[in-house]
Order: sequence, then structure tokens, then C-alpha cells
Amino acid sequence: MSKDFEFNIKSISFDENYHPSDNTRLTTNFANLARGASRQENLRNTLKMIDNRFNNLAHWDNLKGDRYSVELDIISVEMNIDGADGNNALPLIEILKPNIVDKKTEERIDGIAGNNFSSYVRDYDFSVVLPEHNNNKSSFSIPDNFGDFHGKLFKHFVKSATYKAHFKKPPVICISASSSKIYQRTENKHPILGVEYQQNEFSSTDQYFEKMGMQVRYFMPPNSFAPLAFYFIGDLLGDYTNLELIGTISTMETFQKIYRPEIYNANSAAGQLYQPSLKNQDYSSTQIVYDREERSQLAVKQGKYTEEHFIKPYKNVLEQWAANYAL
Repeated sequence: MSKDFEFNIKSISFDENYHPSDNTRLTTNFANLARGASRQENLRNTLKMIDNRFNNLAHWDNLKGDRYSVELDIISVEMNIDGADGNNALPLIEILKPNIVDKKTEERIDGIAGNNFSSYVRDYDFSVVLPEHNNNKSSFSIPDNFGDFHGKLFKHFVKSATYKAHFKKPPVICISASSSKIYQRTENKHPILGVEYQQNEFSSTDQYFEKMGMQVRYFMPPNSFAPLAFYFIGDLLGDYTNLELIGTISTMETFQKIYRPEIYNANSAAGQLYQPSLKNQDYSSTQIVYDREERSQLAVKQGKYTEEHFIKPYKNVLEQWAANYAL
């Protein structure tokens, strides 16, 4: 009989006093900002950028541009495996949850869970499985079952009673468009999400998220410089309010400006045909310290950590669960 997995959710505020916990993936962009000599200034400036962008997009009945502020919670998801040793809580994923404060009405409004998406198993897939599969091969390819297990885990979490007890709506993940693909502007325009773009072909990330039960659409919000990738379940345009969407855009566009300024803080906006490039020299710095090289190195280390402490020790349990998992 296959074991089942149970989830536990922990929450911590992302504010100027935030310190990453010992279990936080150090590749997570918010954790990277909260380290080093500039940590508090980094955090304070990041939060200010998010608030400014939110008010810029939520401009109606907001004459002074200061009606709203955004409070962020870091949501850490642990998974309990009922194995031979008893219950073992393993860190699984981290997401962000914006909470919107309307200072005019003194109302607190739930944002959309998701935004940033950090996953130990995804690090393992992209930093261990994929390089090993392509080692000594003349052309790059993706294994047939790549992302299957991770996708089942994620869908199991979103459908779980734990998720539904904490969040009212399905998650939306918002990340950078792929620099290996070309995007074409369409005639479709949303008042908040902006102009829609369509990619010339699916990226490996698109395919990976598809196995998580998520589809993707690309939008360049008003006053933005490049389209963002929105991964969602259901109807992106119909399931969420304008303020919920603005919470996601203001949060994730800010992070993208910080660690991909060549794309999202460029001095000219994407045109009719657009291919993102980290080699672009015509961009502005946010003056927020971020170590992109360290982040990529840590992804490999944490992928190997996942293999050693999760994939290999629980191999039989995981394979049995995946084989018996019903969608």
C-alpha cells in the first residue's frame, strides 16, 4: 500500500527585519537580499519599490499615489513522510503571499499565493537530473519523465486540505520570460496585466510547470519594459480581482528588476518581436545588492542536498507513491 504525504505550512513576514531561517533555500531571491552588510537597506528599498509599483497600477481613487501598501508573507511548505523512522518533516517549497492594506478604508485584502516559487525537488531536477542526462551528449534534450514526480507533488499540495485551509484561490507563479525564446505582441490587452505576448515555442520551464497542472500566459503590464510569465490554474483573467493581480505584478516585477535589470529595468520597452537578453547593456541599476552568481552556484549545491537527503533515502517510498498517485 502506498504511503500518503501530509503538508505543514509555516509563515514568516518578509519585512526589513527579516532573517532567513536555517531551512530557507538560499537561492530564493528574497533570502539572497536579506544577507550581507546591505541587508536592511536592501529589504527597505525592495518593499518601497513594491508599494510604489502597486500604487502606480492601482491609480483610481488614489490621487496621492499612497493609498495602498503591500505586506508579504513567506510561506514554507514542509512534507511529512510516514516512513520507517516515523514522521519526517522535509522542506519542500516556498512561495510568497501578498497582503494588501487599503489605508483609506483600513481594509486588509488577501493577495494571491504563489508569486515566487522555490522548490528543492525542482533544484534537483534542473541541477542534477538534467545535467546528468545531457552529460557527453552532442545535443541538449530533456528526459521523457522529467518533472513528473515534482508535478505530482505540487498538484497533491494544491488539492490538499492544508492548502485549501490557508488559501482561498489557486496559486499564480510569476517569473521571468525565457531568454531563449522569441515573444510576439498580440492585440489582446488587459487593463491591469497589460499587453499579451505569445512565445514561439514552449520552454523547458513551460513544460515543467505544465506537469504541475499550470498553463502559462505572457503579459507586459502598463509602464513595464518586458513581458512576465504568469503560470496559473483555471482562468488568469477571470478568477482574480484587479487588486489581487496588482499584488502579484508589483511584487514579482520588483524582484525581476533587482536580479534581472538587463530585462526588467531596461531603458526601452519590448517591441513587437522581443527576445529577452541578459547581455543588454542599456539598463538602469536598482542600487540593490544582489549576488546572481552565488544564486546559481547554490542551486547546484541544494539540488545535490535534495538528492542526498530526500530522493535517495526515500526512493522506494517516493516511487511507490508516484506510481499510485491518482490525478
